Amino acid sequence: MTRDHYLSALRGANDPGAESPPVLLAPLSGVTDLHMRRLAQRLGASAVVSEMVAAAELAKGDAESQVRAEGAGVDPHVVQLAGCAPEPMAEAARIAVANGADAIDINMGCPAKTVTGGESGSALMRDLDHAARLLAAVRDAVDTPVTVKMRLGWDHASLNAAELARRADAIGLNGVTVHGRTRQQFYKGRADWSAIRPVVEAVRIPVIANGDVASLDEARACLAQSGAAGVMVGRAAVGRPWLVGEIAAGLAGRAAVPLTAEQRAMVAAEHYEGLIALYGPAMGVRHARKHLAAYADAADGLSPDDRRRLVTTHDPAEALSLLRRAFLEPAGRATTPLGEAA
Repeated sequence: MTRDHYLSALRGANDPGAESPPVLLAPLSGVTDLHMRRLAQRLGASAVVSEMVAAAELAKGDAESQVRAEGAGVDPHVVQLAGCAPEPMAEAARIAVANGADAIDINMGCPAKTVTGGESGSALMRDLDHAARLLAAVRDAVDTPVTVKMRLGWDHASLNAAELARRADAIGLNGVTVHGRTRQQFYKGRADWSAIRPVVEAVRIPVIANGDVASLDEARACLAQSGAAGVMVGRAAVGRPWLVGEIAAGLAGRAAVPLTAEQRAMVAAEHYEGLIALYGPAMGVRHARKHLAAYADAADGLSPDDRRRLVTTHDPAEALSLLRRAFLEPAGRATTPLGEAA
């Protein structure tokens, strides 16, 4: 698959044939569940990536890993795999593709201690020979596009993202995403978008820039400083799944029509109800709490007591009522059906 074909695939159905930079929803462990991805793509994201899936668990048939890798209603369906051994990574890639994945992304950027402690995620950047063997195993296992997401390096003494990207390019991967921080920075300070430019200049394949993109202006600045082919939006989209599409529209030169308060309330309710249906009432309520908190913060319409009730209630009806209050009651707005302009 050529560079242009891969970028076209990333743009997907929301931006067919366009030349604008794609804007992707980042993989966020425990956050970018199937329903968040569906919503973000429906609301204009160029492409979305699954939350991180443990390759060894998926290869063993673990039910929760299968749910994480689910992609019904998402096109293209990109599954991110994490692991430290070539064989389970290759097998998990084959399983994901057999179950409908259109592309596989390999996690070499997660900074979490629970991941790096098992020599996965960004820990792989400390041994590029081993990282390359893992990339090659996945590349050889499937015919779909394969990409890798990384950081600038383990720390500032080992900024080796460009070298890892060169190896990925030589192995035949289709793209690279770089978060503009080292592993040791975690999420402190600001992402260094200009530090991504050496990676862009080192390879022929597309590079997507990631880190601290939370607005159209920041997306434009990130692209200008990094020279990347596109951007990936992560934490800023939590509680605002419409943000990715708004940025994509702006980069394409289209006027993004912001969702009304009623529409945002409906999106939040759909996400919550989808999680209940996906995981069942008990687990769904627990899984939804981080999203409920983020929606409440984005709406900024609940008192501290009501926000506390929203994220602790076990009653879906109460949660939905509080979500609606968060978006609508403070402003007293009239209702508008989703998809129609106010």
